[in-house]
Amino acid sequence: MSPDAQPAPRFARILLKLSGEALMGEGKYGIHPPTLLQIAREVAEVHALGVQVAVVIGGGNIFRGVAASATGMDRAGADYMGMLATVINGLALQDALEKQGVATRVQTAIEMSQLAEMYIRRRAVRHLEKGRVVIFVAGTGNPYFTTDTAASLRAMEIHAEVILKATKVDGVYTADPVKDPTAAKFKSLSYLDVLKKNLKVMDSTAISMCMDNDLPIVVFDLHTPGNIKRVVFGEEIGTRVGKLKTERANPRLAARV
Repeated sequence: MSPDAQPAPRFARILLKLSGEALMGEGKYGIHPPTLLQIAREVAEVHALGVQVAVVIGGGNIFRGVAASATGMDRAGADYMGMLATVINGLALQDALEKQGVATRVQTAIEMSQLAEMYIRRRAVRHLEKGRVVIFVAGTGNPYFTTDTAASLRAMEIHAEVILKATKVDGVYTADPVKDPTAAKFKSLSYLDVLKKNLKVMDSTAISMCMDNDLPIVVFDLHTPGNIKRVVFGEEIGTRVGKLKTERANPRLAARV
């Protein structure tokens, strides 16, 4: 390889998990257009490398079902409202990506044919193979499940090699680094560490699904420009969650971690 040649990306197919809050920027509600544009540019840059990109997006910037149910709303109804919020975010991301020249498809777990395709696994994989970014919305289509669980489920269904969990901080800490300046950052964690320590990486259902299927997770700061690309090239940023070297890895998936 010549000195000027760029190394190949470490991952060929990724699933990017975006929280709805990631779209707010410095705001307290809704979508911040400059932040949405930055995210779209980051995704477009990775897509231009030939990496197949799928996205699962949350809706907490618009409506959070768990919070609404805590005030007395029926939990199932509140969760369905939260799923609709993810559709709004997914359509906004689609528009931003297509303005960057990236072909996209939005696939929904709840039928709404005038807005998005119904989720069909084989169709989603075919879109990825054709170079389209696929945005999964409406979670799993079922109440009581988070978009973290949806991300784990979709990642396994499409055979993604890694989940990139984009957050507001640069990894997983022993405590909230905003509130506790003594909080220490983890460079790597096993799935069991996350479950036993009750670390807020993803919910326990999502972590358990990843553990059962040896699917690694990288938690990183979304708002540092170029971070998605750095993770795709295998740079050690953020916190990696997966099998530790002392654990027995699945040989077929070992290259992923």
